[in-house]
Amino acid sequence: MTSQDDVVAVAERARAASLGLALATRAQKDAALHAMAESLLTHETEILAANAEDVARAEAAGTPTNIVDRLRLTPERLAGMADGLRDVAGLPDPVGEVVRGSTLANGLELRQVRVPFGVVGMIYEARPNVTADAAGICLKSGNAVLLRGSSSARSSNAAIVEALRSAVESAGLEPDVVQLVPGDSHDSVKALMRARGHVDVLIPRGGAELIRSVVEESTVPVIETGVGNCHVYVDRAADLDQALAIVLNAKTHRTSVCNAAESLLVHADIADEFLPRVVTALQNAGVTVHGDPAFAAYDGVVAATDEDYATEYLSLDISAAVVPDLDAAIAHIRRYSSQHTEAILTQDLAAARRFTAAVDSAAVLVNASTRFTDGGEFGFGAEIGISTQKLHARGPMGLPEMTSTKYVVTGDGHVR
Repeated sequence: MTSQDDVVAVAERARAASLGLALATRAQKDAALHAMAESLLTHETEILAANAEDVARAEAAGTPTNIVDRLRLTPERLAGMADGLRDVAGLPDPVGEVVRGSTLANGLELRQVRVPFGVVGMIYEARPNVTADAAGICLKSGNAVLLRGSSSARSSNAAIVEALRSAVESAGLEPDVVQLVPGDSHDSVKALMRARGHVDVLIPRGGAELIRSVVEESTVPVIETGVGNCHVYVDRAADLDQALAIVLNAKTHRTSVCNAAESLLVHADIADEFLPRVVTALQNAGVTVHGDPAFAAYDGVVAATDEDYATEYLSLDISAAVVPDLDAAIAHIRRYSSQHTEAILTQDLAAARRFTAAVDSAAVLVNASTRFTDGGEFGFGAEIGISTQKLHARGPMGLPEMTSTKYVVTGDGHVR
């Protein structure tokens, strides 16, 4: 059993290491990131072997296919993790950036500058790529990171962290800026959530139950990432060929991720033309449609319930409904959305403007797939999560979102 003292000891080592990291130059941090990327590839055999153990355990336990997909690493996915670290190295260093500054009337020079949080705790499920993404973003933004992945990925995470720590040390930085939280039980998660004063901020990344548990139980400040009940609304002024391609991409490109579409809304004026096309295309792609009466009139469509419209499936399922107008689509989204990502497909500029103004989500897209809500796609490098809250950070969280600020005031003998 992992005790509070065990977690505090790890956090204190992270705290000590973070002091040196906060003073590191961009060149030092970028060298460490490149070393980390190379180390992942150098240790590919060990990492993939460890991941195969995790996958085998998950499959033997009857884990759903979509969760196993999140867990599984391949040479291509490992190469993508390395590329993500290199991308982060190529981004501007946020630490020391002047957010605003001025010279006051009394001659004092005032600057608000970005600074690291210090020690960041990550609690996440299944996806071992998060281990490298979080380590890279935290290191570049000057933060030490404590990683608490799910027990289902413990072998993968241990192998990845071992490779990352050796690379950080080879680059001349303290390896304790990247650490696993000890223990596999929920006790270690609870200990991390109660490590206020030792850990500066927690970021949960996973399913709704995990996020709710961390938000409700943690005494450490939390940046809340959200589940993705993402909607695509096909307006009456949509290009239907384009809309069909976008709906298929948003739903089927990769089903086990939070920016996959989970709900489809179609304007009544184009329903007769578009529904037979989209239902056939989705079903041909293996998608089960859970639809309202208009959709359920088609063979193979399952009658939808309120629960369907509120569900993040993370599978080849989608809820669907016909709406009488744009405002009804907005109302449906505001009722069921998790405030992650919504898309409108339309050639009507006024409709697009009304939709983007009225829909209260972290990302709103026009004529584009929901799959683009991603730190890498936005040019942020690898993301540490997608925040659906409204304080500090919202949407994909890159380097600037992993910093706080301080005021630096410079005087010349000023007294008040």
